[in-house]
Amino acid sequence: AVRLRVREALGAREPADAVRVQGWVRSVRSQKEVLFLHINDGSSLENLQVVADPSLEKRDLTFGSAVEVQGKLVKSPHKMQNMELQAETIHVVGPCDIWSFPLKMKERHPLEYVRQFPHLRCRNNTLGSLLRIRSEATAGIHSFFQDNGYVHIHTPIITSNDCEGAGELFQIEVSWAKESAEKTHFFNVPAFLTVSGQLHLEVMAGAFTHVFTFGPTFRAENSQSRRHLAEFYMVEAELSFTESLQDIMQVMEDLFKTVTSTVLSKCPRDVELFHKYIAPAQKSDITHKLFSSSCRISYSEAVEILKQAPQTFVFKPEWGCDLQTEHEKYLVKHCGEVPVFVVNYPYDLKPFYMRDNEDGPQHTVAAVDLLVPGVGELCGGSLREERLPFLESRLQRLGLTDAYQWYLDLRKFGSVPHGGFGMGFERYLQYILGVDNIKDVIPFPRFSHSCLL
Repeated sequence: AVRLRVREALGAREPADAVRVQGWVRSVRSQKEVLFLHINDGSSLENLQVVADPSLEKRDLTFGSAVEVQGKLVKSPHKMQNMELQAETIHVVGPCDIWSFPLKMKERHPLEYVRQFPHLRCRNNTLGSLLRIRSEATAGIHSFFQDNGYVHIHTPIITSNDCEGAGELFQIEVSWAKESAEKTHFFNVPAFLTVSGQLHLEVMAGAFTHVFTFGPTFRAENSQSRRHLAEFYMVEAELSFTESLQDIMQVMEDLFKTVTSTVLSKCPRDVELFHKYIAPAQKSDITHKLFSSSCRISYSEAVEILKQAPQTFVFKPEWGCDLQTEHEKYLVKHCGEVPVFVVNYPYDLKPFYMRDNEDGPQHTVAAVDLLVPGVGELCGGSLREERLPFLESRLQRLGLTDAYQWYLDLRKFGSVPHGGFGMGFERYLQYILGVDNIKDVIPFPRFSHSCLL
C-alpha cells in the first residue's frame, strides 16, 4: 500500500486501490450499516473521512487514538470533500483514554483553556493551524531574503554583548562554577543569552553587502503582559552602502507584504480559522494593509499629535521620552489604521550605534520604528553610525570604549554607510492573525509550564 498524508489524500485527483494513511482520530460515528471516522495527521486543517464496515470497530478506536488505515481512496459523494478512504483494515497504534484526555470531541476550546496543556495543545485545531502558519511564514521570510540576494548568517546565541543597552539579559552560569570557591567565568568574561544578532551582523556587513539572521533572542524583562516574551524569534537584516533611511523602510515594508501574501496563499484555511473565530475583523484589515500605503511621521510630529489627542494617556507624552504602547496604538489610529513609520528619535533615547543626524536644537538620530494596528511596534531599525570620530566620542562618553574596541575596528577598516532593522516574529504573527495574547502564537505558552521541564 502507498502511504499518503492526509493532505495528499484530500488533494488526490484520481482514486487509488491500495493506500495507507496514519494519523489521529478526530471523530467516530458508528451507525448500523457503516462506521465513519475522521482522521488527521497535522498536514492539513481538514480531516480525511474514513468509511468502514461496522465490524472493524474496536473498543479502543476512540477520539484521540492513533490509527493506521489501509484501503481504497475513492471519490466522495459529498460536496464538502473531494476524496474519502474506504477502509479494509484499521489498526489502533496508540489508544487514548477519552475520559482523562483534556481535549473533547467537537468542542471549541478557548485559547485560555488549552494554554494549560502545553504538551497537548498542538492537537487542538487552532494551535495546529498556528503552527502550520508559523512554518510557512518562516519559509517565506527565508525565501524573501534569499530571493533578494541576502546571505543568511547564524549569529551566536551566547554572547558578551548587550546590544540594546537595557541590561535585561539572562546571564549564563556554569554549575561547577557555583560550587567552586573561586568565582570564574566559563569564557573568562560574563556571558549572556543574546538579545539581538545585530552587532554580529554588522561584522558580516563588512564583507557582504546584504546579510540577515533569523533566530531565538531572549529578554529578561520582568513583564507578564500580553505582548512580551522571555524567549522569542527575531528577523534581523543589515544593508551596506545605504545612506537612506527610506531604503531600510522599504525593505521592512516589502518583507511584511511579501511574507503575508505567502502565508495567505499557502495557508488560506488555517488563516481563515483565526479570522473567523479569533479576530473576525482581521481578514479585511490584513487585505487592506497589503494594498494600502504606509504613513510616515517624525518623532517630533508624533509627540505633537499625542499632546493634542482628545484622550488622556497613562504616560504623559513628552519630547525626549520613549513612546509607550498606548501612544503607538493611538498614532496608528490617528493615521487611518495603516502601518506608520516613525523616524528620527531623540539622540539620548537610542543606543550608541545609531547615526547622528547632527540637527538641532532637538538632537536626533536616524532611527525608525514601524507601528501596526493592535500591536504597536513591529519593526525597529536605523542607519548605523559609520563615522569613526562620532562613534569614538559617543562610546567614550558612555564609558564603553574598551568593551567595543572591536566595533571601532569595523569603522577603521573599510567602513561604509549602512543600516538595518529587526522584526519580532511572534508580534508579526500576533498582528496578522489578530491574536490578543502573544503567548498564543508560540509552541509552548510559558517557559515555566513547558512539558520539557
